[in-house]
Amino acid sequence: MAEWFERRTWAEPSWTVAGLVAAKAGRTVSVVLPALDEEATVGGVVAAVHPMLGSLVDELVVVDSGSTDATAAVARAAGARVVTREEALPGVAVRPGKGEVLWRALAATTGDLVVYLDADLVDLDPGFVPSLLGPLLTAPGVELVKGFYHRPLRLGDHDAVRDGGGRVTELVARPALAALRPELAGIVQPLGGEYAATRDLLESLPFAGGYGVEIGLLLDTHERRGLDAIGQVDLGVRKHRHRSLRELGVTSAEVLSAVLRRCGLPDNAAEHADRGAGRLTQFVPVGGHWLPEDHAVAVHDRPPIRQYSARR
Repeated sequence: MAEWFERRTWAEPSWTVAGLVAAKAGRTVSVVLPALDEEATVGGVVAAVHPMLGSLVDELVVVDSGSTDATAAVARAAGARVVTREEALPGVAVRPGKGEVLWRALAATTGDLVVYLDADLVDLDPGFVPSLLGPLLTAPGVELVKGFYHRPLRLGDHDAVRDGGGRVTELVARPALAALRPELAGIVQPLGGEYAATRDLLESLPFAGGYGVEIGLLLDTHERRGLDAIGQVDLGVRKHRHRSLRELGVTSAEVLSAVLRRCGLPDNAAEHADRGAGRLTQFVPVGGHWLPEDHAVAVHDRPPIRQYSARR
């Protein structure tokens, strides 16, 4: 692991937009933002990337996952092309979950390289995009680039703890990788939503339907292309909206399910799921009593979109 970390980790990325434009050598780049009710932040993310449109970035697409607020209007006003998840893959019934939207985004974009950015980022550094693309454009053999960063825990509008974010990473993802795929223990942010990959790789992999999508892509890339196909880049600081502990319980269940399925271990939730949705029971204190509360958990995979398209 130490040798890989040294060769495939860029702790001080110094690529410039102009330099990477020259390195594209005819390749094209799509930047994709999956979005669900992110009217407060999506405009800022789009605005940070938009100046690179037409040079380093060839298309900037927001894939709307059924928003009920003004997410789509704000994204268009900031300069993005907006596609609904239904429009991305017409005629295919929609399933819930983040991974579903990322999977469908491949059908709505054409770039040889794809950069995924979460739409809930606050004060996005425009350098995220060139930093994620740098290894893909300049380091032979790299096919997936994960971003890593400080993740402040935000309470309201303030950063309360510099590295208090990433709770699911530290409590679920990292221990799972250490136990089941220790070769990936050097990945700083296995669940981070900021990463880039070649279209050839992404179209060849299954996509977990929910929040297990990032760790699923990481595990599958390692299994099929090898550790050397993975790189990681320090992006500095990532600020975003934080979720409640109960919401993180559902996220954790989806992450764990994706890991179990890819490591050949039984996942009872997936085996007994109805249409790809398992259940997680949590307990809520109400009037002095603890009441059970069931939540749907996305425990399915979409097949590689290349195979799916061939069957249509």
